[in-house]
Amino acid sequence: MAGIENSQELQRFLEQEKQKAMISEMVGKLTSVCWDKCITGTPGSKFSSSETSCLSSCAQRYMDMSIIIMKRFQSMQ
Repeated sequence: MAGIENSQELQRFLEQEKQKAMISEMVGKLTSVCWDKCITGTPGSKFSSSETSCLSSCAQRYMDMSIIIMKRFQSMQ
């Protein structure tokens, strides 16, 4: 019985780690894509209003698309 409990615990742990890795990868891609798109010059001590607006919109679109894609994959299972 302890072996089964350990196995289930291990599965939960692995699933959590997998989710953490996916989130980390998504944040990395989001940062890279939006930075390249929105930051046109050498960044100063703070972003311009247009850069801030672009980064916010880009991040929101990226997150919206990620949610749509995840829902689509979940519906396929």
